[in-house]
Amino acid sequence: MRTNLSLLFFPKKRINYTDGPVAIYIRFTVDGQRAEASTGKTCDPKRWNPRARRASGTKEEIKTLNAQLDGIQAHILELHKLMQMNDEPITAESLKNRFIGKAEKARTLVSVFEDHNEKMRSLVGQDFQKSTLQRYETALMHTRDFMLWKYHVKDIAISKINFEFLNEFEYYLRSVRNCANNSAIKYIKNLGKIVRICLGNGWLTVDPYVNYKPKTKKVHRAVLNEADLAKLVAKEFAIERLNQVRDIFVFSCYTGLAYVDVRKLKRSEIEKGIDGDLWIYTHRQKTDSLSRIPLLPVALEIIQKYEDHPQCITEDLLLPVISNQKMNAYLKEIADLCGIDKLLTFHIARHTFATTVTLNNGVPIETVAKMMGHSNIKTTQIYAKVLDHKISDDMALLKLKLGSK
Repeated sequence: MRTNLSLLFFPKKRINYTDGPVAIYIRFTVDGQRAEASTGKTCDPKRWNPRARRASGTKEEIKTLNAQLDGIQAHILELHKLMQMNDEPITAESLKNRFIGKAEKARTLVSVFEDHNEKMRSLVGQDFQKSTLQRYETALMHTRDFMLWKYHVKDIAISKINFEFLNEFEYYLRSVRNCANNSAIKYIKNLGKIVRICLGNGWLTVDPYVNYKPKTKKVHRAVLNEADLAKLVAKEFAIERLNQVRDIFVFSCYTGLAYVDVRKLKRSEIEKGIDGDLWIYTHRQKTDSLSRIPLLPVALEIIQKYEDHPQCITEDLLLPVISNQKMNAYLKEIADLCGIDKLLTFHIARHTFATTVTLNNGVPIETVAKMMGHSNIKTTQIYAKVLDHKISDDMALLKLKLGSK
């Protein structure tokens, strides 16, 4: 419902006033009805300009006071807009109460989102990784920007989050922010966690996600085939840092460990397994799930190669891993020198382990899931891309079987 609002600042003298600064009040007038509240600011009455409704003068303290009054006015206008958006009854008294904090504030999306992120921030390193927090911070930024773009407000009541809100948010992410399909869906899923918090607390009664069914698109995940791996392993580089980066990358190709897990891998995490051979027993940093990986000969050779490396000895590390940014930069150089026509990044090693090294050599997907630390086998199925040579081998066996009949 539209309302007519006017705001007016004025100095208010006490009954027994004689001299000195006086309190500045603000008068709310809504559809002819008035209410007054203190701004918490003071001013010398001699400095007050009744026409401008601001203090007069060029001193820094006067400029600061007027800027503060401008800020108060902008804040009240924002409260008024929010109350309109939430279909709240707006009177001079209700607006004043909202301003002074007397009225109970309606639950709003940004406030709940900020509270969630603040709690997550305090648990980084325990229950969450810094990258997870960054994703939610980015999702909050997009949500704020969307509300300004669509509704011209900085926040919105929880009750206003509905099916239309989600559709418009998705459209905004795809069009204005130019997000790829899967990125847009991830941000909407991040928002979904905030919605579930509101549903659980009873602040929202209808789940807006009930009929909202976004679909992620399958992403082509680059992997190295056996020929690429053989090139990498056989190549000797004139520059030692390239040999080191190559070794650590190949180690990940034969263990399936992500960059963060290789970097933190300690010597104490190599133990004898059930078969009497050496295994890696480590917890994945991303999910804190246990990965148990038997060491293949190539990986074992790389460990032995760096046993006496100064960094490994000093920091009790298994391998001397440099920063991920430098690693990826050197991997591009390595790909060029090896004649590999693929954009190499460290994470391709994990994909290569899942596909080329294990699944396409007949290792069951359940076993691969355990070694990669996946709690859900659906995650492993993302990697289960069958390479052409595996199809060829399987069909060759079928031909033999059919030919013998």
